[in-house]
Amino acid sequence: MPYTLTQIRILRAPPERVWRGLTDPAALAKWNAPDGFVAEVHEFDLREGGTYRMAFRNFTTGQSHGFGGTWREVVPHERLVATDRFDDPNLPGEMIMTYRLRPVAMGTELTVEQQGLPDAIPEDACRLGWQQSFDALARLVEPEIREG
Repeated sequence: MPYTLTQIRILRAPPERVWRGLTDPAALAKWNAPDGFVAEVHEFDLREGGTYRMAFRNFTTGQSHGFGGTWREVVPHERLVATDRFDDPNLPGEMIMTYRLRPVAMGTELTVEQQGLPDAIPEDACRLGWQQSFDALARLVEPEIREG
């Protein structure tokens, strides 16, 4: 039975920078894959009705796990909603990914909700992967590096 997983992370960065981390294909490739995987962005048309295609490549084995979907809502600095479907027929069904950004005193509260996760993905493995990805996202968006 598919399940829903919701995760929250406070990032010490303004919503605009967190949004850029979620929507810049190069940034997404840098932080989105969990430890031991490399993210590859193949297509990224960020607009309502636009599509995206990505893959996580296992660094040890070289095996790639593709997925993609369609952007349903794109509200800059606030909300991003997309469908998500794995290429692997052993992971059937469509998920809905929702990212919510909310300004808080320390920066931005990022809530990620995945609806329709297949049972074949253990909940604890999914949570661990997101914790690793959130750590990488924090390392990307929290530093405020001034040039000059």
